[in-house]
Amino acid sequence: MSVDAAGSGNFGDFQDGIYAAGVGGVQPRFPLLYGDLRNRAQHVLDARIFAYVAGGSGNGLTQTKNVEAFQTYGIVPRMLRDRTTRDLSVTLFGRTFDTPIYVAPVGVLGAVHPDGDLETAKAATKVGVPLLCSTLSACPMEETRAAAAGNLAFFQLYPPADAELSEHFVSRAIDAGFDGIVITVDTGQLGWRPHDLQKASLPMHYGQCLANYTSDPAFWRLAGVNSEAELTIDKKIATWDRYFSDPTFSWGHVDKIRAMTDLPLLIKGICAPEDARIAIDHGVDGIVCSNHGGRQANGGLPALESLAAVIEAVPGHPVLFDSGVRTGVDVVKALALGATMVGVGRPYVYGLAVGGAEGVEFVLRCLLAEADLTMGVDCYASIAEIRDYGLRRVEYLSTHTNRLV
Repeated sequence: MSVDAAGSGNFGDFQDGIYAAGVGGVQPRFPLLYGDLRNRAQHVLDARIFAYVAGGSGNGLTQTKNVEAFQTYGIVPRMLRDRTTRDLSVTLFGRTFDTPIYVAPVGVLGAVHPDGDLETAKAATKVGVPLLCSTLSACPMEETRAAAAGNLAFFQLYPPADAELSEHFVSRAIDAGFDGIVITVDTGQLGWRPHDLQKASLPMHYGQCLANYTSDPAFWRLAGVNSEAELTIDKKIATWDRYFSDPTFSWGHVDKIRAMTDLPLLIKGICAPEDARIAIDHGVDGIVCSNHGGRQANGGLPALESLAAVIEAVPGHPVLFDSGVRTGVDVVKALALGATMVGVGRPYVYGLAVGGAEGVEFVLRCLLAEADLTMGVDCYASIAEIRDYGLRRVEYLSTHTNRLV
């Protein structure tokens, strides 16, 4: 078995392949620890792109607290129980998935790797991990969806400040075969990001990751041209700057998107239970509890601290979670707290940076293996079991989280 190959049976069998390859002197090509992976990615990425991926809002306090929040829960081991097989499967909108994680939308995959969106889609599909595909992409959404054929893929919408462009994005996503729409609602205003400001740089200002815009006739109209070929770099940037986000976006806009499709509709960026309840009242089917990984607003609560209250506010509706997830243990803890599925962001992006699709696949398999083995060692055979008993609130298990941010 190749060192990067998947095992069979439990996700934890992945480590058997690594040890078996080691007998022949073969070691993993990619780092297993998040801090080492991050450092490797920093060495290969352009400094301004690394700053965009790694940086948070303000002094990074919320970004750091997102990670530290996981350290305030400990898993209680339950011994002398059969742990031969672990079931990490989850159900979302009537479909069952073997993997409880999903690839969170990150808008600069095409700046991290020349084919970043497609490489990520292919890797996630190979592992069986669902995708949330960003509006900010280096290839049109139709190509990304095709690269994830057979996999669950939702289109993540940054609502633009133009109704026709917004409608076009949603219609295109439906026609492309996406399985649902996820509206990100915490970007009506770009946050204060010193890492990007220090370099006076946004990847989109270099024309990167704008393919969904530049391929759309509504965007051409806004830019005052009749075709994509007429879009100069200056027109692309100026038009995107003007229309990327809509500070007026509110529940009435959600209603209009809801009326466009019967596909599952989720709202991403909800941390207040009151907002979660309002979303359901407006016909939204599910919530993504998230604070954008600490990239948008500093000084807020860690997203994990909001998860239980959001779940309680919308009984019977799925609540996905992202923000601060770095390890398989983090995945287990978020599931134990009730998350329907758990989103992974920066770890897979760093995997993409160091190894393209193979790097993404390796990171996803490592996360799943660690989650599975953690449950096995602690004698939990299913997510339901660990939800019943598995977590206790503790003082910080570790204050050495700097290598996890």
